Amino acid sequence: MAKKLVIKVTAGADAPERCSQAFTVAAVAVASGVEVSLWLTGESAWFALPGKAAEFELPHAAPLPDLLDALLAGGRVTLCTQCAARRGIGEADTLEGVRIAGAQVFVSEAMADGTQALVY
Repeated sequence: MAKKLVIKVTAGADAPERCSQAFTVAAVAVASGVEVSLWLTGESAWFALPGKAAEFELPHAAPLPDLLDALLAGGRVTLCTQCAARRGIGEADTLEGVRIAGAQVFVSEAMADGTQALVY
């Protein structure tokens, strides 16, 4: 089993099931003791902002704010630099604990020994 899991979520409210799956897998991995790095890209970038996760609804799914809180507490959450810039999101706008980083950092994390990467 990989020692670290890097998950890139590209979907938000535009593809709610795919979005929820990414957050759910990431939160379950954190709860299982796996080191997790979740990357918010594309439409999921909005979830780096306070209150946005609470607007997300998907029947029979865990509440996104709860999943995000678990990830912020036990893993790492990163907002894509370009995705943030395209949406006018700056570091001062994001939830506490969310960092902004680019593709070089993503590739470095994904290619590290003992790491499994998933994209949703």
